[in-house]
Amino acid sequence: MATYDSINTQAQGAVRDTNKMIRNTYMLLAMTMVFSTVTAVISMAINPPFIVYLGSIIVSFIMLFVINKKQNTAAALPLTFLFTGLMGFGLGPILNSYLALPNGGQIVATALGMTAVTFFGLTGYVMSSRRDFSFMGGFLAAGSIVLIVAMLALFILPMFGVDVSGMQLAFSAAVVFLMAGFLLYDTSNIINGTYTNYIMATVGLYLNVYNLFVHLLSLVGAFNDD
Repeated sequence: MATYDSINTQAQGAVRDTNKMIRNTYMLLAMTMVFSTVTAVISMAINPPFIVYLGSIIVSFIMLFVINKKQNTAAALPLTFLFTGLMGFGLGPILNSYLALPNGGQIVATALGMTAVTFFGLTGYVMSSRRDFSFMGGFLAAGSIVLIVAMLALFILPMFGVDVSGMQLAFSAAVVFLMAGFLLYDTSNIINGTYTNYIMATVGLYLNVYNLFVHLLSLVGAFNDD
């Protein structure tokens, strides 16, 4: 009887820890999204050159390693806001370039709506079904490596006069599908207790949403002949 009570207590404790993890992750994700929106609006008002976007991506990649190293320290939270703030600031030049188009507002709104529907739809499905998508880890890792190689090709090939416009669309479509897979994978790991650090869980979900939005923006713009 005592053993049964001990197991039951441990199970209840695990459920409480998982629920706390979910609550902290999505609360921090909402806060970082708001913060990113603020920095993006500031960037749009300043209207920096496009190279700022590339610079923010490079700095943010470096910060990912720092956050990972500091994830269990007091510095993790401010570093997360600094990271997401930089990512949001880097969006300014991209958003300004689309908003300058005749139907730019519609393009941005459509990409935002599609991102929101995808995020809430996929995460809602995982949370309601409680399905385990951890099996996707290997496929997602392989897909990420392929896309990194493709991204390097997109930077190098134009130097040799190669037209990569079609490749860019294919790349954006592939990123959208990969980010959808990561949303399923990361959400599953959060609700099933695989992830135990809400800082890293938040950063992962944030990157999924960020990349999803940027590449949906690219696709919607292309389909609108812009």
